[in-house]
Amino acid sequence: MNRKTNVGLGRRAFLTGGAALLATPALTQQLDRSGTVEMERDVTTSVKRNISSFRALDWRPHFPNLNNGAILVDVSSRALHFWSEDHSTYRLFPSSVPLTEDLTRRGRTRVVRKVVGPDWRPTPAMKRRNPEWPDYVPPGPDNPLGTHALYLGWTYYRIHGTHDTRKIGRRSSNGCIGLYNEHIAELFGYAKVGTQVLLI
Repeated sequence: MNRKTNVGLGRRAFLTGGAALLATPALTQQLDRSGTVEMERDVTTSVKRNISSFRALDWRPHFPNLNNGAILVDVSSRALHFWSEDHSTYRLFPSSVPLTEDLTRRGRTRVVRKVVGPDWRPTPAMKRRNPEWPDYVPPGPDNPLGTHALYLGWTYYRIHGTHDTRKIGRRSSNGCIGLYNEHIAELFGYAKVGTQVLLI
């Protein structure tokens, strides 16, 4: 049985491929004249690529269950996937990833804290590399963590927003995973303390 869902895309989201996608076992889609992606659920077809060339993924190869929800960050494709605990919600967001392999951490952790309007302090390693950076940046438009942050079980690692939208889709961070502010706000609403996180 096919089921269709319309997702409206804003101009910037369409141009950057930043639309969040709904969960489907397989996706086919068409773009109508209004800029709306029409996605068709069809369990008999293979997964197609969306307009940004990201692939919708199934959670099963990556997590034993969806207890507390699950976040998968694919560093190679620069995409973040979220599945809700009740299987009703799947979202796919473009992300920024670490600048280099030595700054990239992979493996399993979880969300340990959620903050709206996070402040920021550079890590000791960041200060050694960039001694001119400030020791502290309060919440606001100059804060590199954007409007929301999900703190992970690994020290200094976050999934957060950014006010510098040029960073999304690029190797541009010192270790964290960045999203557009509107996307981190959406993810922040879904994720909770205890949500599983896997970076691959």
